[in-house]
Amino acid sequence: MCVSVRMPEQQARDPRRALEGNEAVHGEYKVPGGKLVVVDLDAEEGALRDVTVAGDFFLEPDEAILSINKALEGAPSSTDAAGLAARIDAALPEGTVMYGLTSEAVGIAVRRALAHATDWTDYDWQLIHEGPQPPALHMALDEVLTAEVAAGRRPPTLRVWEWGAPAVIIGSFQSLRNEVDAEGAARHGIEVVRRISGGGAMFVEPGNTITYSLSVPEALVQGLSFQDSYAYLDDWVLGALGDMGIKAWYQPLNDIATDQGKIAGAAQKRVVGPGGGPGAVLHHVTMSYDIDADKMLEVLRIGREKMSDKGIKSAKKRVDPLRRQTGLAREAVIERMIESFGGRYGLFRGKVTDEELARARELARTKFGSDEWTARVP
Repeated sequence: MCVSVRMPEQQARDPRRALEGNEAVHGEYKVPGGKLVVVDLDAEEGALRDVTVAGDFFLEPDEAILSINKALEGAPSSTDAAGLAARIDAALPEGTVMYGLTSEAVGIAVRRALAHATDWTDYDWQLIHEGPQPPALHMALDEVLTAEVAAGRRPPTLRVWEWGAPAVIIGSFQSLRNEVDAEGAARHGIEVVRRISGGGAMFVEPGNTITYSLSVPEALVQGLSFQDSYAYLDDWVLGALGDMGIKAWYQPLNDIATDQGKIAGAAQKRVVGPGGGPGAVLHHVTMSYDIDADKMLEVLRIGREKMSDKGIKSAKKRVDPLRRQTGLAREAVIERMIESFGGRYGLFRGKVTDEELARARELARTKFGSDEWTARVP
């Protein structure tokens, strides 16, 4: 598939411009599981002026929209999303009903306008979906490709992984010995690698896991809190799952769940751009398609808190596989996810360049495949 959309000049954007002088700005925010909120305003001498809020949400009574606009008028342009939401809540008529909209979402849209945040459709998105790769190389590819996006040498990228071997991937700050049973991992031939993002351990086997990475310009999440950026970057996959008959939702901070349990976990890493300029965000997600729960529990150590709270039996149920929920082959689930993303934002197929691959292989050898990195938190 190939859809051509406008490619913005990423490095020309300066989030500080809207705070200087008088400038009309535009911001959008799609409420996760809700509707689109659009804000147009002027930033004049450090205050919001001529504020207009619009969108495809539902709001009663009609005059409530005028109350929202009035509440934002004159607000200091330094006010955070929570502060803007408080102003709105104080001004709403009694009995106001919002559907697909929240006061905080309006505040976020304002912050994104002031930060000159970009939107998904401002970019040409590239898809990378290649053959199976060793776990350490996957870790390296995430770092290299996100750095290339930060440098402006690569378009925003959706990379779907294929695993060349079973593995446990631990978070950047996790203790190796606390998370992994070394004897169990050795017995089952499972490699242990450490990623650059935080979060918890993942147990993966080829054919049983769906993993993808988004490497996006920092401008895409401008004006969003760290928590809101997770929900924002996960929203498209919730739509894709919905198209497959799965009602899923974002569960703070970094899970995707259904009424049957957790189906995915996400993690992020922020990468600074060249010279300390605008950078990029790595957002990667692992979804369980199928799982050998008994093997997982032989390899991963379940912390005492989780044990006392859930128990082993419950731990096996914490991840509910997509295979059972969709009834589809893994390849079909992936293809539908790709089609959903492309239908929303446009997507063209690309590949890891020879230079990127060479750098990733060297990084896999010197960093992600080294005992020093893997055991940096013993």
